[in-house]
Amino acid sequence: MSEVIYQSAISTVASLMRVAALFNHKIKLGVAGREGLLEEMESGFQKLVNGRSVAWFHAASLGEFEQGRPVIEAYKTQFPDHFILLTFFSPSGYEVRKNYNGADYICYLPWDTASNAKRFVKIAQPKIAFFIKYEFWHNYLVELKKNKTHIISFSTIFRPDQIFFKKRGGFFKKMLNLFDHIFVQNQQSLALLHGIGVQHGSLAGDTRFDRVSAIAAHVKDLPEVATFVENKLCLIVGSAWEADMQVLIPVLNHFKGSLKAIIAPHEIRKEEIAQWRKSLDGKTLLYSELTKNIHSAEYDYLVIDNIGMLSSLYQYGDMAYIGGSFGSGLHNILEAATFGIPITFGNKQYHKFQEAVDLIERKGAVAVAGNEELATTIRQWIDSSELRKVAGNVNKSYIADGVGSTDLILNAVKKMQG
Repeated sequence: MSEVIYQSAISTVASLMRVAALFNHKIKLGVAGREGLLEEMESGFQKLVNGRSVAWFHAASLGEFEQGRPVIEAYKTQFPDHFILLTFFSPSGYEVRKNYNGADYICYLPWDTASNAKRFVKIAQPKIAFFIKYEFWHNYLVELKKNKTHIISFSTIFRPDQIFFKKRGGFFKKMLNLFDHIFVQNQQSLALLHGIGVQHGSLAGDTRFDRVSAIAAHVKDLPEVATFVENKLCLIVGSAWEADMQVLIPVLNHFKGSLKAIIAPHEIRKEEIAQWRKSLDGKTLLYSELTKNIHSAEYDYLVIDNIGMLSSLYQYGDMAYIGGSFGSGLHNILEAATFGIPITFGNKQYHKFQEAVDLIERKGAVAVAGNEELATTIRQWIDSSELRKVAGNVNKSYIADGVGSTDLILNAVKKMQG
């Protein structure tokens, strides 16, 4: 791809999004959130900054934000006088974290057109910019370089099939050379960079380990959930999609009476949840229905009909099923792993996730093809507390071994900033 094609593609996509916003609520949020943003920033951003150094953190969406959060908060602790600018590409991140108190200014990232990037960088004047995981925006990188901003990418992971490493990927390879440093998650990523002559990279690991470790250390007690579980064996179903429930429901029905389940959907859709309740043979309760007058311990399944509780639920589980892998991609398994419980998930879309590959290899997790394999796996865990313990300890140790990326990154940043 040439620069001309890139510039044209960005402008075309931005225009198409305005049309798509008429038919899609999520896209509409992103379009509306960008309308007038640069004008608003031009009129008031530097007044808020008030002479402080600006550190800009950019995350595509909520998952990348959570990945970068340990670095944001460690940076704020290390440089308390700096102004933290946080941007999101997707409404999935911005709408959930727009009131996050760890940043001083939170907004959408304007589309990566040459004019937008020039205006944005001129307004923000960042001393340092952090791009989390997969974010590579040519015009912003060029303008930051002109501004003499330190540019960092962290928790980055590369694969051989990405365009950077293809013969036609020269334009994208040049983007990598605009960074001052790229902190990668694994040795393969570092080797790929070295293979195309990019030497300003180093192995720092995945900052999500720091995040999930911190979550586990400050986990919120949920006594109403403990009452539901009542010392019975319990499966935590995290980020479930319809494709996951098609596999799970027959298995849960098979183990009715010997296994409880707490089901946290990826998205709260009342009609979908209602259908799941009809399909489950046991007694099902919504979290919103929990009251002191309901004897929740008599129920088999608890469905979480709100957002934000999942990381606190794993402490009540004996095993976990993580959703997404029968669809677009596996969701976060590290949150479950840090609580030392065995994990299972679909065997379709997990290979891009290093932690999933690692935990399967170490026997802390199992990828299943469908109902039968899932039933076999859960039967083994129900029958053997020792098997659960061994797999759970593997997962807990894996998290402990991965902690420390944030410190590595911050130490390098301190040296960079003098």
